[in-house]
Amino acid sequence: MLQTHDIGPETVEMDKLYSDMGLSDQEYDSVKNILKRRPNFTETGIFSVMWSEHCSYKTSKPLLKRFPTKGPHVLQGPGEGAGVVDIGDNQAVVFKIESHNHPSAVEPYQGAATGVGGIIRDVFSMGARPIALMNSLRFGDLTTDRMKYLFSEVVHGIAGYGNCVGVPTVGGEVQFDDSYEDNPLVNAMCIGLLKHDELQKGIASGIGNTVIYAGAPTGRDGIHGATFASDDLAEDSDKDRPAVQVGDPFMEKLLIEASLEVIHSDALVGMQDMGAAGLTSSASEMASKAGTGMEMNLDLVPQREPGMNAYELMLSESQERMLLVVKQGREQEIIDVFEKYGLQAVAVGEVIEEKVFRIKQHGEVAADIPVDALAEEAPVYHMPSEQATYFNEFQQLPETVPHVADHGEMLIKLLQQPTIASKEWVYDQYDSMVQTNTVVTPGSDAAVVRIRGTEKALAISTDANSRYIYLDPETGGKIAVAEAARNIVCSGARPLALTDGLNFGNPTNPEVFWQMEQSVEGMSAACRALATPVIGGNVSLYNQSRGKSIFPTPIVGMVGLHESLEHITPSHFQSAGDIIYVIGETEAAFGGSELQNVIEGEYTGKAPAIDLETEARRQQQLLAAIQSGLVQSAHDLAEGGLAVALAESVFNGKGLGLTAELAGDATVSLFSESQSRFLVSVKLEDQQRFEEQIEDARKIGTVTDDHLYTINIDGSTVIQEDAVKLEELWKGAIPCLLKSKA
Repeated sequence: MLQTHDIGPETVEMDKLYSDMGLSDQEYDSVKNILKRRPNFTETGIFSVMWSEHCSYKTSKPLLKRFPTKGPHVLQGPGEGAGVVDIGDNQAVVFKIESHNHPSAVEPYQGAATGVGGIIRDVFSMGARPIALMNSLRFGDLTTDRMKYLFSEVVHGIAGYGNCVGVPTVGGEVQFDDSYEDNPLVNAMCIGLLKHDELQKGIASGIGNTVIYAGAPTGRDGIHGATFASDDLAEDSDKDRPAVQVGDPFMEKLLIEASLEVIHSDALVGMQDMGAAGLTSSASEMASKAGTGMEMNLDLVPQREPGMNAYELMLSESQERMLLVVKQGREQEIIDVFEKYGLQAVAVGEVIEEKVFRIKQHGEVAADIPVDALAEEAPVYHMPSEQATYFNEFQQLPETVPHVADHGEMLIKLLQQPTIASKEWVYDQYDSMVQTNTVVTPGSDAAVVRIRGTEKALAISTDANSRYIYLDPETGGKIAVAEAARNIVCSGARPLALTDGLNFGNPTNPEVFWQMEQSVEGMSAACRALATPVIGGNVSLYNQSRGKSIFPTPIVGMVGLHESLEHITPSHFQSAGDIIYVIGETEAAFGGSELQNVIEGEYTGKAPAIDLETEARRQQQLLAAIQSGLVQSAHDLAEGGLAVALAESVFNGKGLGLTAELAGDATVSLFSESQSRFLVSVKLEDQQRFEEQIEDARKIGTVTDDHLYTINIDGSTVIQEDAVKLEELWKGAIPCLLKSKA
């Protein structure tokens, strides 16, 4: 039997250590059965990271299989660094979203920054040039010094990395709720472009081919980061700081250029970034996907710190590193490209026929593991599911209309709620114009980036209302996908596909797993109804501490295609005299609403109902009207309802106002969060044609040039405010909260 040397504690002590590394008793027994012996310290560490939830999806994999992942335009679905969708003319869009939640809670600047760096590498490892970044953030209420610090530093980290690496951050979303007090969520999304023949995959094929390590040297930062991300956040988070990586965006920029140059060489066989679990995951996954094995000599790995042992080298998550497989004998061609950019590139191993992952150091075997045991054959668990105790109670509550004494005062209060208030303080820190392709900047329903040299553009949105998902995970899951698609359609684009970031609490809690299960069911139904397959994503579990879980938060990152730049549609009103329409019916829907939050300070009752057939029909009709040139602006109705959407539509610096004539209950008309609704403005001369195309459109008012926001209900004025004053309050809310004393 092959003898492996131990690095670290003696084997007899391993029984005390494997649980600290994240392996259960059952899993450790499985490791011993696979190896036919006890694993050494390094092997135990390798199994622990590869079998962590973050790398193996061991509890979520059965749910992920329920997503629709195929479509006529899908070139690469889940399973690679990022998904790929055909957009015609031999071009494809590549995109993915990933979380960096636990690191951002412990070290917010570097946690957020390295989240951006990691998702960029996922995209260019596919052979795509990164053209845009998005994000989706969640924090607790901005009332404590700690939360203000976390919020500020996360934003600074995103900006610091994205701005330096030269990829524009073009939009995103930020929401605030008590459930994220201990567990902020930081989800980063990257979008890239490639030609079909440039598509790369992370495979280690070709027996005898050479494994090349490229990029930054390996240090001791981020060791066991994947395991750290697969456990509850410790109350004493300082102890987890060593699991947080440190990024270098300037090196990443060089790595992008070098990697995109080597893809044009037929010497390159496969390429993958070293993300979670670092060298371990990239090497073992590339070999497993190719049906081969890999042998590596750790003495050849560039090292930032002296005396690193095999365990540290294999589990380090140092940033800005890539692993490549190159045809034997042509290594120098690839090495020369990286060296041209001032980057290290060295041969560290080879592809072997025996399907094992063999690591050597100092002339001895440090690890010898069947490669499929780490990747394809990682354990999969079918967790118990139990309906949340609150669900039936909420379902039985009657739909009531909250009492609002003064609708004007309530509008002012809603506009200053952090979730609704302007995020200008956030996105003003982002360079959204680098690469000079950004057409619609942050602050609109969807960001839009043109495809240089064509008449096409991409619309991008990130969305999820976790309050709805908490109340009713299946319905909320449907709404998350539908709202993302709504935002894409409002921009004038056709939704193509989505990537998901599934953020939940501890999956060993049957009620949390039920939330996951139901959310995925709802999202899958919406994906099928709206023809938006899931092409990849990320799962972040164990987002809880002190027994308190976050709201279930499956983020949807969606991309759509503008066939023509003429279809790009703003979300703000454009000209006085234009007619204002609402598409869709308004009913009493206040469960999980911003109004309920303001009045009651909690979320109860039913989530707003959604009919996916109606949703799909309205989206298709509105998109056709936009493409016919009949729509001046389009905005989806979301948090805060119609009153907030009307206000946001005049916040564009043009001095516009509006007069709206509504009927019925004022609170329902103004603040309900009924689904599948759009706010649209149309030129007077296009009124008849628009009404003929949109069957659910209802004229409610006119855009004015007096910067007055006027709402009449059944002939009586219920709100009349200066739109300029409203905009000042809306823009100033978050800066004011950040400056205030806790």
